[in-house]
Amino acid sequence: MTLKTTEQLINELIALSFAEDIGDGDHTTLSCIPADANGKSRLIIKEDGIIAGVEMAARIFDFFDKEMKMTVFINDGAAVKYGDIAFTVEGKVQSILQTERLILNVMQRMSGIATTTRRYVKALEGTNTHILDTRKTTPGMRIMEKEAVRIGGGVNHRIGLFDMILLKDNHIDFAGGIEQAITSTHKYLKDKNKDLKIEVEVRNFNDIDTVLRIGGINRIMLDNFSVEDTREAVKRIGGKYETESSGGITVTNLRDYADCGVDFISVGALTHSVKSLDMSLKAV
Repeated sequence: MTLKTTEQLINELIALSFAEDIGDGDHTTLSCIPADANGKSRLIIKEDGIIAGVEMAARIFDFFDKEMKMTVFINDGAAVKYGDIAFTVEGKVQSILQTERLILNVMQRMSGIATTTRRYVKALEGTNTHILDTRKTTPGMRIMEKEAVRIGGGVNHRIGLFDMILLKDNHIDFAGGIEQAITSTHKYLKDKNKDLKIEVEVRNFNDIDTVLRIGGINRIMLDNFSVEDTREAVKRIGGKYETESSGGITVTNLRDYADCGVDFISVGALTHSVKSLDMSLKAV
């Protein structure tokens, strides 16, 4: 497969979203709104949180109708409260109505992710631990969802399977063990002339000892370790490699893991089970 740019992926998603929503025409709008009618709508926040997707909304409006004019009052990453007006958009009423649902779907989803991420980031204040997202994203929307994590103050893990080596339990088991997996990875990267960071998932202290003996990696993922075992694992690794905790970590026990000294904590819930932030796009 050819590696596509972020711009290409976003444009393809926007095109697909309009194709599935509009089909051969928005017959409701076309039947009752004159083609030359102009109007104005405003994005109203209906729930406290962190806003995300304002820049993406601008891209969507521009993609659909370059004559639409957007005036932004609140930028991505800002805290918002009920009743705030994030932006207004002016142009053909037909264009406003046909873009409304996609704008709201994207912004509500992204704002929900940014709001959740900010809550996790706040829980880590005062530590040296960073919150990471995962690949547990909505198919096709990964770029937008990971951008929302970044807007919320989190750090993006790998974007996909192409930009980092992450040897997880299934890779290790199918490869015949940690040593075989790491050795094969180094050979592959050399043969393909690729320079990618290598992370290895470990399930117990024996795995950690094996990784430390073999070396040649960048980060160790402590999968489903208890807080006590995480503390011991960090001591055993001794700063030789970056450490990442993963599995069963929530906002309630997040700080306990951070206090063990891990560099990163990855949380799938940032993207796979968030509540969208309520907002609406209403005519002025």
